[in-house]
Amino acid sequence: MQPDATYLLEKLGLDIPLIGFYDAPDTRPFEPLVEPKPGTGACTFAYYRQWLRGKTLHLTRETFGCHGAGYWLCGVETRSREELVRFLVDDEGLKASHALMDQWLDYRRGYRQEQPHLLIGPLRADQYGYLKTVTFFVNPDQLGLLMIGAQYYSVPGDPSPVLAPFGSGCSQLLIPFDDPNVPQAAIGATDIAMRRYLDPDLLAFTVTRPMYEQLCGLGEGSFLSKPFWKDLRKARGFKDG
Repeated sequence: MQPDATYLLEKLGLDIPLIGFYDAPDTRPFEPLVEPKPGTGACTFAYYRQWLRGKTLHLTRETFGCHGAGYWLCGVETRSREELVRFLVDDEGLKASHALMDQWLDYRRGYRQEQPHLLIGPLRADQYGYLKTVTFFVNPDQLGLLMIGAQYYSVPGDPSPVLAPFGSGCSQLLIPFDDPNVPQAAIGATDIAMRRYLDPDLLAFTVTRPMYEQLCGLGEGSFLSKPFWKDLRKARGFKDG
């Protein structure tokens, strides 16, 4: 059952819808859908405004938009490994050398799709079983609050509760998590190639399902209702501070 995020979102002061990443067998529960037009190479985040209007982006191995989404999310290789490394290093300048990029690609593998359809859009409570991650689009203050939330139940020796991974914007929605059953979060939307589709003060905070459940379980005894957050909200001019 999908947890209730109402209290968390009220405390965050977040009015941007939460965005889910689903790997599902049927697209009908996610309608209305939008799909990349074949051959356009559209960035996944070009559909951000559509998400805000309640639409869901539908990706498949045949229709995935940009080459990055095809590679990282759908397991489709549209160019040879040598060509990919050359593009990422020589054309985009993302690593110091071909060898270093080659090593990184060996280390960070793409997602293995389980169902025919990948869907990115507003949360659907009745599809919770197919949900992989949840993304909050937040300003720096809200990011700080969620960072504390991600650390709230963490004990020394746990996997790092918050990651800040290198990678394309679409890959940051899913790829950073080695085990989706571990409560973890990743700071995303740091890929400068996709940031033009977002407002300049927004970053992404993407969480696994267990982390989402932990965040939704934060109550009145937590930092959410304590003076630090209230004082910050007041300093920003919000009446609820």
